[in-house]
Amino acid sequence: MNVLVVDDFATMRKIVKNVLKQIGIESVVEAENGKMALDVLKKESIDLIISDWIMPEMTGIDFLKACKSDETIKNIPFLMVTAEAQKGCIMEAIKSGVDNYIVKPFTPDKLQSAIEKAKAKIGK
Repeated sequence: MNVLVVDDFATMRKIVKNVLKQIGIESVVEAENGKMALDVLKKESIDLIISDWIMPEMTGIDFLKACKSDETIKNIPFLMVTAEAQKGCIMEAIKSGVDNYIVKPFTPDKLQSAIEKAKAKIGK
């Protein structure tokens, strides 16, 4: 399973990578924003996207919308991991096609549970 972790904060990418490693996922690609992540998706086969919302250049919600409107990548499960806890933001993400929404700070168990659900969805 190849996972794309998108967050402008390197420490958060490392935290997510450590949780992934704990559950046996070693293949992780990183991007600092949605724009960079879209470039990665053109070059790599990705099975799961874990993205922050608040990032420079292209926000997570704009990245989510771009992914879900692209026929070649729209079926990749997309987890939003963000400090954006406002109901309006969560509803916008759901309407835009997010598969799961986790509010920071999160526990490793919560992230692991969301990843396991995504893995079951794609049969990996």
